[in-house]
Parts: sequence; C-alpha cells; structure tokens
Amino acid sequence: MRNLRRGLIIIVAVASVVAPLGASAHQIHEWCVVPNVKGAKLGAAEKRVRAAYCTIGRITGPRSAFVRSEAPKAGRRIKSGTKVALTLALKLRPSSTGGTGSLQSAVQPTGIAGSWHLVLNSTFNGTTLPPDWRAGWFGRAAPIASTEIDCYSPNNLTFPGDGTLNLLVTAQSSNCAGSTQPYTAALISTNPDDGRTTPGFQYTYGVLEARIYLAADNGKIADWPAFWANGQNWPDTGEDDVLEGLGGTAFLSFHNAQGLRNTAVRTLGPGWHTFASDWEPGSITYYYDGVEVASLSSGITSSPMYIVLNNVVHADRPDVTEADAMKVQYVRVWQH
Repeated sequence: MRNLRRGLIIIVAVASVVAPLGASAHQIHEWCVVPNVKGAKLGAAEKRVRAAYCTIGRITGPRSAFVRSEAPKAGRRIKSGTKVALTLALKLRPSSTGGTGSLQSAVQPTGIAGSWHLVLNSTFNGTTLPPDWRAGWFGRAAPIASTEIDCYSPNNLTFPGDGTLNLLVTAQSSNCAGSTQPYTAALISTNPDDGRTTPGFQYTYGVLEARIYLAADNGKIADWPAFWANGQNWPDTGEDDVLEGLGGTAFLSFHNAQGLRNTAVRTLGPGWHTFASDWEPGSITYYYDGVEVASLSSGITSSPMYIVLNNVVHADRPDVTEADAMKVQYVRVWQH
C-alpha cells in the first residue's frame, strides 16, 4: 500500500522455512530468524531475509526505498506462515543516532572496500547517550565478569563537549550485588532485549567500527577497555571482541559454543585508533586503523548481535590499572 502524501510504502513479506541444499530433516523444520534490515534498501533487505531461510512474498515499492521499521523485531524467531511487515521510506530522515540520508554514501568504513550502506551512526555530540544505547549491563550496576573489581555507574559516562563520550574508571569504591568494590567503571550497550523502553540495536553481518582513545599506563593500554558485539544466547550465538585491552595489550577474539579464538596485536599501543570487524557469512575480518590484522573462517555464528562498550578493572592486573577514560568518537555499522 502506497501513501503518496507521506512517501511511505508498506510491504508484507510472507515468511516460511526454506531448506538450503543438502539440509537435513531437522534443519528443514527449524524456524527462521528475522534478520535486522532496518535502514537497508529494499533489495538488500530482501536478500537478507532470504539468507535467513525466510521466503519473500509479493514485494511492492521501489528498490531505492529504505526499511524504516520491521515487525516482529530483528532476531525474533517466527514460525512458518507468519508475516514480516516492513515499513519503507523513500528517503531516510535523520536518525536518533546522527545518521542522515546523505550520510549513507558519504561515510564509508576505514580501509574496507565494498559497496556499503550505513545503518547505525552513533555520535556523541550531545550531553546524553543516543537513544539506541543504555548504561549498565541489563541496566544494572553489577559487573559481567567475576574477575572485575568494580561496579558500573551512569555517573562514569561523561560528555566533555568535544564530540566524545568518556567511559571513566575511577578509584572510588562502589556497592553492587551485595558487595563493595574498590573501583567504579562504565558500560553501555544497544541490547534491545535488556528490559529497556527504547528500541536498541542489533545486526546480522556487516562492518562494525568505532574510533576509540585508549588510556595509557607506562606505555601500555590501561585498565580493561573493550569494544564488542554479543549474541542473545551466549556463547551459542557468538561474541565478537573487536578490541579488548588485556594486561596492557590489544586483543581481538571470537567466542562460540566450541570455545575462543583470540589474537594479540602487540604493535598497537594507547591513543586514538579505529577498530573494525567485517562480519560476513562464514567469516570475520578485523581491521585496526584501516589495516587488516586478522581473519577467521570457522565457527562464525549467524545470529543477530548487539554492541557493547566498556571500560572496567581486572582484579589480576593492578600493574595497568589507572583511573582514566576510554574515549569514543563514534560507533557505526554498515551493511551491503
């Protein structure tokens, strides 16, 4: 149905299970999982829904239109025969995270060739978090890892007015989960299923990139900073650690049900850097400052992931613990 006055087009894709060639009887009866297609052009959205083994029904509307919203939301498992409704717009309006229609082609991943469409553009020019982001792990102060000696606080998220978000580690004791910790730290995520009232954000395949400043301690990366993406059912749905500062050294890694594969990038030190991963079906490639540093082609998961930024303290690394900030200029996601 076309609404000429508002420039919107509504399409309905009929979703049912499609068996890939060589699929087993068990695979044939698996439900499809709705991929994230928000912000994508109609043609690209159709390809992603098909790749998730959901067939597409009759499509109306120009291929140049963008997907403005989808229902059910990305990641929701749906039975054969139910419908995926996509609301399209002829031109994207400015997004809550700073993206505009003209920005879709103007801003491209650093050093990663290809035809890319910007679907998330989180910038930090204001005084509060963009709507896709929420402070705390599921909104709570308790830390994720048992090896952390901190609690999370929204007070450790600051906006100094220079276009960055600062995630602070402070030598201030804090209380959470019934215990007192010697430090206070910061974490934010876009997890749409953490009980939030805002939509959040997750994606399946594409380039995830951020420009980040890593604090220093005697020439090493201070504290335990990280930039990563996580699936909803860890570790089965994967974890992509684009950057993790461990013991003063930069690491990248990918978690799945079979375990962990990680790589140390010892040539990278503190300061400003661009970190990215290009997640494709069956592979993931990592780029630091626009240069490829690692690539993995086994055990790569295919379920949607949300994004996490954190700066915390590891109990076993007092030698690199420093009350300082991890600074973030932007977080972006592109898809084909």
